[in-house]
Parts: sequence; C-alpha cells; structure tokens
Amino acid sequence: MTASPVGRATDRVEGRLKVTGAARYSADHPAQGTAHAHVVTSTIARGTITGVDTAAALAAPGVLRVYAAPEPRLRLYPVAEQYRGFSEFYAPLQDADVRFHGQIIAMVVAETPEQARDAAALVTATYDARPPRTSLDDGPRVAAPSTGGTPSALTVLAPGADSIDAALAASDVVVEASFHQPVQHHAAMEPQATLAVWNGDRVTVHAGAQIPAAYALVLSQRLGVLPQNVQLITQHVGGGFGGRVPVWSDAPLAAAAARELGRPVKLVLTREQVFTLAGHRSHLTQTVRLGASNDGILNAVSHESTAEMPAAGGWNMLPAHSSSDTLYSTPNLRTDPRLVTLDLPASRAMRGPNEAPGAFALETAMDELAVATGVDPVELRLRNYATVSPATGRPWSSKHLDECYRVGARRFGWSERDATPRARVDGQWLLGTGMASAVYPATRHPANVRVRLLDNDTAVVSTGISDLGTGGWTMVAIAGADALGIPLERVRPEIGDSALPQGAPAVASSATHSTVPIVVQAARDTIAELKRRAVTDAGSPWHGTDAADLRYEGGSLHGHGRSMTFGDLLTTLGAPGVDATAAGPAGAPAGYGYHSFGAHFCEVRVNRFTGEARVTRFTTVADVGRVINARAARSQLVGGVIFGIGHALLEENPLELDTGRLAASTLADYLVPVHADIPDIDVHLLDRPDPVLTGPLGDGDEEVGTRSLGARGLGEIGTVGSAAAVGNAVFHATGIRVRDVPITPDKLL
Repeated sequence: MTASPVGRATDRVEGRLKVTGAARYSADHPAQGTAHAHVVTSTIARGTITGVDTAAALAAPGVLRVYAAPEPRLRLYPVAEQYRGFSEFYAPLQDADVRFHGQIIAMVVAETPEQARDAAALVTATYDARPPRTSLDDGPRVAAPSTGGTPSALTVLAPGADSIDAALAASDVVVEASFHQPVQHHAAMEPQATLAVWNGDRVTVHAGAQIPAAYALVLSQRLGVLPQNVQLITQHVGGGFGGRVPVWSDAPLAAAAARELGRPVKLVLTREQVFTLAGHRSHLTQTVRLGASNDGILNAVSHESTAEMPAAGGWNMLPAHSSSDTLYSTPNLRTDPRLVTLDLPASRAMRGPNEAPGAFALETAMDELAVATGVDPVELRLRNYATVSPATGRPWSSKHLDECYRVGARRFGWSERDATPRARVDGQWLLGTGMASAVYPATRHPANVRVRLLDNDTAVVSTGISDLGTGGWTMVAIAGADALGIPLERVRPEIGDSALPQGAPAVASSATHSTVPIVVQAARDTIAELKRRAVTDAGSPWHGTDAADLRYEGGSLHGHGRSMTFGDLLTTLGAPGVDATAAGPAGAPAGYGYHSFGAHFCEVRVNRFTGEARVTRFTTVADVGRVINARAARSQLVGGVIFGIGHALLEENPLELDTGRLAASTLADYLVPVHADIPDIDVHLLDRPDPVLTGPLGDGDEEVGTRSLGARGLGEIGTVGSAAAVGNAVFHATGIRVRDVPITPDKLL
C-alpha cells in the first residue's frame, strides 16, 4: 500500500504555477472587452456630499462612465442583518453620507487603467463636513456584544469573594499595567482586485475571498440577484489574514458597473486605497491586573479593554478571549471589553484577532509578575498551569503546553539566562531574552467535500475552500491521498470556486481540521459507491456478488480471487468516474475546551546609543495536533512569528485625530518586517493528535481513513504571544518596560 503523505514535508502542489508566474490571481484574469475602473475617495471623515463635479472626467480620453454618490444607476442594496459581519453597514455610492476619510464617493470607468486613473484625478467634490469622532475618548464606552456565542464580559469569583477588586486587594503581589496598540493592517501582497463578467443575468466574479460561498451570497444581496446567479472564482489569493472575509465596496461596485455598462469591468485598488477600504485591526487600550501570592501563584486576573467600533462596520474585539480567560489557572477572573463608536474605516479581524493583542498585554504583565516575585518566567507559567479551562471548567480536548515550555527552554538554552536586566553587553549592544505563551481556539466549521474516482486511476477532491498562501491546495490533496491510499501525484485538488461543494472558511485557523475528516468521509462514501457499481453493473467481473465481500486497498478492489484498480474497473464499466459528496457540521463534541498551544523564546540586541532593537534568535514550540504537511506547518508558524515581530517593533498607522486620516497608508510608511529584520526561526511541532476535536468518523471501516487525523489549525498561533516575547526580551536587555507598541527607539532612549 502507498505510504501516506500525512506529516511529511510536502511541496505545494500549486507551487510550480506560482514560481513560474502561471498562477492567475484576480487581476490576472482576462476577459474580452474589459473596461477598467478607478475609485475616488473622500477627503473628509464625517459629513454629507453636497456636490460631485464629474464634467472634466467625463471629457477625458477613453472615459466610458463616471458614477458619483448618490448613484441610482448602479442599483446596489443593503445586506441582510445576519450577514452584516461580511460587509460594511452601507451600500456604496447609494447615498450622500460620508462615514470615514477615504470612503468611495465616485468611480471612473475607462478603456484602460491609466485613463481611468487620470480621469479620476479630475473629479472634485464639495461637502458639508462635521467634526469626526476619532479618539477612544470621544464617545461612550459600551459593552462589546457577544460574538459567535463568545460572551463579551466574564466574571468568575471564588466562593466568598465579593469582587475582582477585593480579590486583588487580598493578594500579596499586585501587578497593574496599561497598554496601547495603534491601528494595524493586514498588508497582504496582493491588492484588492475584482473582475466582473456578466452573461445574461449571471455574473462571474474573480476576487480574493476567504469564504467563497459566503462572499458570493453577500455579493448577490448587494447586487439584488439570486444567489445561484453569482459565481466567485478565487483559486489563487495573495494573502488575507482576515482582510478578505468581507465583501468590501470595490467588488459590488465593479460588478454593478459591469452590469450597467454591458461589458466586463476590472477594478484594482491602489495600495493606499487598500489600507483604507479593506479593513484594519482596531486600535485599542488594555489594562491587566494580576494578583498573586509571593511565590507567584495567581489569585486574580482582571483584563479590561477599549477598542474602536467604526460606524461603517467592524469587528468586535474581545482581547481577553483565549488569552486571559484561557491560559492560566486562577480562582478569580474578570474580563470586560468595551467599544467606542468612531468615524473610521471599517475594522476587521486580523491574524490572531483577539488573541494577539490580548496576549501582548497578558504575557507582558506575566513577565512583570515574574520580576516582582523573583520567579523564573517559565516556572511562573508552570506554577499557574491550567489543567481545565479557567472560564468554563471544562477539560481540554488535548493540551501539551507544559511540554512546549520544557522543549522550548531546552532548545533555546533558557537555563543559561541571567535574570538581571542589562547583565549581558556585547560592545554597543545590550542583549536580552524573553518568553511568552501562545494559545488559539480550535473552532470547527461546516464543510462539504466531493471525491471523484476517474477511469485513469486518478482522483479529484473538490471543496470550495480558498488558499491564501496557507497551503489549502496541498492539504486537500494530502487528505485525499491518505484517505484513498494512492500516491499524492494521482490526486487533483479542486478549490477556490463558489460553484464547488461549500468548503470550510479559511478563517480562525480552522480550514484544515474542518476539511480533513470530511475528505475521509467522502472517500469512504465514494468507495462504497464503487463497490455498489461493481456488484450491480452487468459488465463488472463482480456482478451479482456481495459488496461486503469486496475489499478496497491502495486504489484497487479485491475479492473472489480477482483484483482490479478503480480506473480499470471504471473503464470496464464504460463509466468515466464515480463520486460521492460528504458534509460535516459545525462544532465538535460537547464538554471540552478546544485550543492549540505554544511557547515562544526570543533573544534581542538593543543598541545602547541609538535604541535600535534587533531580534537575533527565536524559538517556537507548538502543540497543534497532528501535522498534515510539515513544510507548510513550519512556514505558517514562521509567518505568524514574523507578524508578531512586526507587531512588537514596527507596525503602526498613526491616526490624525482632527481629520480621521490614517497617515501611513503605504508600504513606504507602514513598516512591515523584511528579510533583514528576521533571524532564522527555530520551529518545533509536538505532532500530538487531538483525539476529540474532529470527532468519530463512523463504523470503523478499516479500508479507508477511520481516523480524523486529529489536526488543529496553526495559521494564527505563531502570531499570539510572539510580540510579548520580543517585548519581554527588550525589557531584559534594557531594564525599560515598553507597554505601547511598537517598541521604537525613542521609547528606549
């Protein structure tokens, strides 16, 4: 039988297409007669448009249309209440209201992209402006609503405790620290791009999306057409990180213009427009209070936060979710997230949406507690190890975080650390080391998969997921090869199309563990159908026998002294293929807490004279269940850590409070880590299957995939806690505690 590819370091099945330039991203797709669009954005943050002058643009060479708010020709509509999380709260260009600086107020369509851009520069607007709400101090702080069943606020008190304040007051040691984080951006390599092509009352849209089926459905509502009349193609996507979950204004505008104009329309946003129009991580403040005994045993954890809630739409940030309410055992726990309505572009979940900001605050405070009590940071976390969920009391489906600490400390050389800040000096550089914990929830989403066996002894595995560079193409192929017992090269994955069986969302690090068990079930059902055909089709050598007597192994059927590959059997039957589709529900077996875990260890060098901080070593050990593709898994964790290093040292988009403008909305001004900023990152995966998360798969048929493989997602856990590890190392190097990221030289001088 063919060896399973599960767990091996497998090259991406679409890798050659990408490195040769043959992979087509959204803007690469051609369509005959394509016109090109360019949007015009507002120069105020709040108010009403009183006029848009389009005359000069209409007279410019090559211009076909100029649409300006309010624009009835485009016929765009609100989205149903239950889908508002997948879009902004308003229909673009359908009214004269301005909700944020950079909102689309007009769009030019021309024969070439250059003509559209040049004409757009000729459009001018007048406004009745009002002062924008831009500061977290500008409005009332309201409790964050529950998100996806997650309560916004939580209080757990030990018997006899009156309040979290009383529990803190009763503690021997209290650490209180406040933190500020500015606006951050997804900064994906591929800009937002849409190509819309109508055929009668049906439209095919090429656009990047993390949830193809939901994207197509929301787009159909925006356009006012039947859902079955919208097909989304999203086969290759150049990064998402949460920013390609919603249907932003650009896609419905391009599709509506194509409908009105009667020809395909392509709209590619500029990089500055992407920063404004395609979401951002909210800026926020956090306060963490820890109460503990003199030997570091936690008695109370309090985590309060205030984040933006843009009037245009946005993500409800709950920073304590899966950080302070999950990581450490404590008898007294309180989380209280608050939101302030602001006149800013729509915010959005960004890699480790709640957990990365929350862990920076919590894990920095834990480091401060280690200093206050004199307990080693690793030992402090082991002393407060949560064997059950602190918020619910439920046991974990699988947890090996203690092993992550020990393995990581050994690999990093933590035992050689002198706890005294500023103890290591190398010329003009101060050296420091720090560590932090990582945690991320494992959420299972509905998934549908079709497996088709073909008469040439190959198989097609089809599911409407998208691959944002995360390895989804290869994951589907590996799962299919493992379930069918055939070589990987004989499996063709089919993804990135809303017309395929509805796939799992590429969000919340959940696509893999939501998809893999359904691939196994679909393979089992397809083999059962193959056997049925083998015993019922008159042309089959097994016609008239009992299907129970046939055995499938390694791509062949065996029974009654005869063997035949599935391809040979299908050829004999004159059938091009046989297939089955399986569906999996959301959720996992009740009664457990489902999370992935990890530990980060970091070394930094800080220049004594310039305040420049450089990360020189980094070790991450992760407990993410069974590893499906070792190469992609390591890549995902490295990418997550790089996000954390950017979070800690570089990324910031200053908000102009008087205008509401995000002032660093280019890749020249918004700094992300580059190769020179990142050392070789040591990644170790425990590879311990989660026995509970994906649930049982049926009756124990040993012919195909009786296991769910026990995988958990890992796309985001590398981001969680890694910024805190950097910040803690900076403190160890300098003796200066910086709680407001990014940690820039001015804060260390």
